[in-house]
Amino acid sequence: MLRAASFIRAAGVLGDPNRPLPFDLAVLTSEERHLRRKTIELVHGERLLVDLPEPVVLDHQDVLVLDDGRHAEIIAAEEELYEVRAAGPVQLTELAWHMGNRHLAAQIEEHRILILPDPVVKAMLEGLGASVAETVEFFSPVRGAYSGHGHGHSHAHAHAHAGRSTHAHSHD
Repeated sequence: MLRAASFIRAAGVLGDPNRPLPFDLAVLTSEERHLRRKTIELVHGERLLVDLPEPVVLDHQDVLVLDDGRHAEIIAAEEELYEVRAAGPVQLTELAWHMGNRHLAAQIEEHRILILPDPVVKAMLEGLGASVAETVEFFSPVRGAYSGHGHGHSHAHAHAHAGRSTHAHSHD
C-alpha cells in the first residue's frame, strides 16, 4: 500500500515552478481532512495510508508526500452547508459567539458564516434574527486554538466544586 508520512502546505508548493506535479488527488470533506493515521482513497482508485506524526487538518491544495517522493494533492470536497447571514457586523459577531459557544465548526467570512447543517441550530439562529440558507460549497472551518501548533491539547484545568477541594485533571 502507498504511504505518506509528511505533507506540505499549499502555500509552500503553489507557484513553485520546480515542484513535482501530483500523481493523483484525494477529494476529502472538512472532517476527512482532519487526520493523523488513516487510509484514504485517491481519485484513480489507489489507497494511501496517511501516517503522520501528529494530527493535522489538511487544507485545499495541501500536498501529501509519499515515501517514494511522489505527491498526492488534497482537494476540498463540496459539502452541503448552511450559509448564515446577519443584518450587520455586530449581529454576525453575536451569531458567531453563539456558534462558538456550541463548539460548531464554522467558516467565518466578512459577511457570512458557513456551518454544517443542523436543523436545531438553524432554528436557533433564525430565532436570533439570522438568515439561514442551504448551499453547497467547499468548507474550511476555522481551526481550533490548539490545532497545527505542536500543542496536543493536554493541559490542566482547575475546577471548584461545592463541598470538594479544587483539583486539576488532564484530557486528550
